[in-house]
Amino acid sequence: MSSLSFKEFKRLAERGNLVPLTATLNADTETPVSAFLKMTEGPYRFLLESMEGGEKWGRYSFLGSEPHLVLRSQGDRIEILRGKRVDRLQGNPLEAIRETLKGFSPVHVEGLPRFAGGFVGYLGYEMVRFMERLPDRKKRGLPLYDSQLMLQDSLIAFDNVQHELKVVVMAHLGGKNTVKRAYEQAERRLRAISARLKRPLPKEKSSRVAPGKPKSNTPEAAFHAMVERAKEYIRAGDIFQVVLSQRWEAACKVPPFRVYRELRKLNPSPYLFHLEMDGQGLTGSSPEVMVRLEGSKVTVRPIAGTRRRGRDAADEIRMEKEMLADPKEVAEHIMLVDLGRNDVGRVAKRGSVKVTELMAVEKYSHVMHLVSNVEGELDPRFDA
Repeated sequence: MSSLSFKEFKRLAERGNLVPLTATLNADTETPVSAFLKMTEGPYRFLLESMEGGEKWGRYSFLGSEPHLVLRSQGDRIEILRGKRVDRLQGNPLEAIRETLKGFSPVHVEGLPRFAGGFVGYLGYEMVRFMERLPDRKKRGLPLYDSQLMLQDSLIAFDNVQHELKVVVMAHLGGKNTVKRAYEQAERRLRAISARLKRPLPKEKSSRVAPGKPKSNTPEAAFHAMVERAKEYIRAGDIFQVVLSQRWEAACKVPPFRVYRELRKLNPSPYLFHLEMDGQGLTGSSPEVMVRLEGSKVTVRPIAGTRRRGRDAADEIRMEKEMLADPKEVAEHIMLVDLGRNDVGRVAKRGSVKVTELMAVEKYSHVMHLVSNVEGELDPRFDA
């Protein structure tokens, strides 16, 4: 089943305790959505897709279920779930993530896609208190975890160019596991995942349920007061910019994945994601990479400056020129580039931070944005 013979596996097993085994399958009649619908084992699963510029699909889509473990936190209370076993800790969740990953030494194998395993999930806004010195919030919003991460040691990578998919399974070495047993276990998991993809699609309920009326958690008068207060802070020089937000909620009885499928049609973007985590769903569509660390290169891509897409070719050009000539849009963008340089500079080697792209126009399904690219070489004192 695996493209890796046992002889090759033994050789690679000398380099680390996680060795990837892969199986390549034809995917000309399969899609990431249909494959995700077949991955029904357990309460945790994910799908990551990309549509470049809102016009063509990125090369890879990733999906998976049945994580090796789940790490979640609320405040300084941490839970690590391994099957039915739950370990409870107290402390800094970021340190718990680092300690969890310390025990793994993955072996690099040529030919694998950019993502072949690791944590998938989210770090919520409340996690900033473990990165910066800020006062505690007295009142919490929804009863959700501040962070929830699935450690994937298996996944499916769709190659949208070659119309094939790779099933990737990590073989775990060490402990009581012999090299032979680790190889055989990973082979069995490869076959099991491949077999699931051959199952027929589960029947879906065709009923259409309209969501209830959306309701904000912030009254309009209170929001206006927040705006005035923000202006005062800016005039006083305490802040440069603030993003005021409110939460809208509505009762909706459709499955979370149905919401994602509608979102990917209405607003395709470079970063489409859908996570299901023990009864909670997280779905989104974003044009922006917040931060990326690949090898030792740190990248942030500030986005600021927006115009609608043109009604025709001439209108498209007019919108681009208008955005590039707008002093407000340009000033806001340059401010974000400076902030990006500062953020990367906090973790990069001195003198390595560079703006490699400035105010390029990127086009998406409904709008165009000004986008820049800031890179730096990671200081060896830091990690991801």
